[in-house]
Amino acid sequence: MKTPCNRRRFLSAAVASGAGLMILPNSLSARTYQANEKLDIALVGVGSRGRTHWLKAVPQMGENMAVLCDVNERQLEGPSKLFPSARQFRDFRKMFDEMDRQIDAVVIATPVHSHAVIAAAAMQRGKHVYLEKPLTRTVGEARALREMARKCKVATQMGNQGMATDSFRRTLELVQDGAIGPVREAHIFYEAGGTGPLNRPQGQPVPDTLDWDLWIGPAPTRPFYPDYLLCQWPWTEKETGVLGWPNWRDFSGGFLSGAGAHAINLAFKALDVQSLWEDAGENRTIRVTTEISQRCPETFPRYQFLHFNIPAHGTIPESQVHWHQAFESNAERRAVLERLEKLAGQPLVNKGSWVPNSFVLVIGEKGMAFANFHNSKCTLLPEKSFPDAGGPPQKLPRSGSHEREWAAACKGGPRAISNFDYSGPASEFLSLGNIASLVDRPFEYDPIAMKIVGDDEADGLLNPPYREGWIL
Repeated sequence: MKTPCNRRRFLSAAVASGAGLMILPNSLSARTYQANEKLDIALVGVGSRGRTHWLKAVPQMGENMAVLCDVNERQLEGPSKLFPSARQFRDFRKMFDEMDRQIDAVVIATPVHSHAVIAAAAMQRGKHVYLEKPLTRTVGEARALREMARKCKVATQMGNQGMATDSFRRTLELVQDGAIGPVREAHIFYEAGGTGPLNRPQGQPVPDTLDWDLWIGPAPTRPFYPDYLLCQWPWTEKETGVLGWPNWRDFSGGFLSGAGAHAINLAFKALDVQSLWEDAGENRTIRVTTEISQRCPETFPRYQFLHFNIPAHGTIPESQVHWHQAFESNAERRAVLERLEKLAGQPLVNKGSWVPNSFVLVIGEKGMAFANFHNSKCTLLPEKSFPDAGGPPQKLPRSGSHEREWAAACKGGPRAISNFDYSGPASEFLSLGNIASLVDRPFEYDPIAMKIVGDDEADGLLNPPYREGWIL
């Protein structure tokens, strides 16, 4: 039996009965699996991504949907017909209390602000966790989940399916083998921007089917508004007036942490940035500077340019990652694009991704690696210099499915590629950009100490407090 995982900090939230959440070890999480034995999976969050992807994915993976959980009873109506034997809950805490021994693994597809508290509760009970991207809303939450996953020894995965493709893994192998030479620079080009400043909409009556207080969870309380329930990204607001939860800092990390969770991976891996979270050396701080349209304390700026200066480490020279998000004018956009295409020596055309006119360019001394925004289709540039992607033998395992890779890890197989040891530092890195857009000045981040050096205001934004009754 697995040794119980003890909390350094604990999750606490009063349930309707007034009882606190008690974390208990689950002996099932340590058992070995027989051939073809199914995982009993709990899906928390059955709207949006949960509905469109996971209701199909779990049976396609060959696993069992044991539990459906959502704060809105209306969301459970359709899925309950697809999985009539699955137990239903509104409150994830009660779900764990009642179903602890009937759950092996948990998929979390809720709005981002509740990711950390649900994932923490699951891991502390010995459950394997798949968390839809982005991992968390804040740096402190990402750090906490990474530490918990290590201590609890559970299988984890953050959803960024591009990393599962053969194209991503082969290109990464070539880059790490030196095909494009030492990498010193990476650019992420993204066309969609935030909404700019918005006023909060006036509150409306809460539907009887919704537990609004539980939906708010650890976020600061505010009156209910129907659009908050929708996973509509900022580009939609400009067209339809929908003010979905991804527009609001209390609930989301915006495009930077959401879309960035797909886009950052080839660059982050190529530059081995995650090793800065493991080895305390001299001058290991990451310097972050930004240019924004204007400060938006509640929402996200219409455009943002970020520059991450990464210190030399291991065999990797000093390098930079540049995030270009939306532009003040078409002329400015075209100027940046032309400069990057000149570096690449050819037009940069996005293929295989639904994000239009957005891409990633990793620049080495002998060539470049180019990827669509999801990192699902990658290639070396200029193409005439790399006619045959031969190179070193395969080193990274090929999974064919981000979800099946996690399920195999749950059953004792190799660790999934986007486990929390990797996705935790990547999420911290991206979240620094959201802090930069709030303070609008440069700062330096120490990834070992989880501290912004010499800037108390910015440092205080790494791990903002939860509302009363919630502790991570």
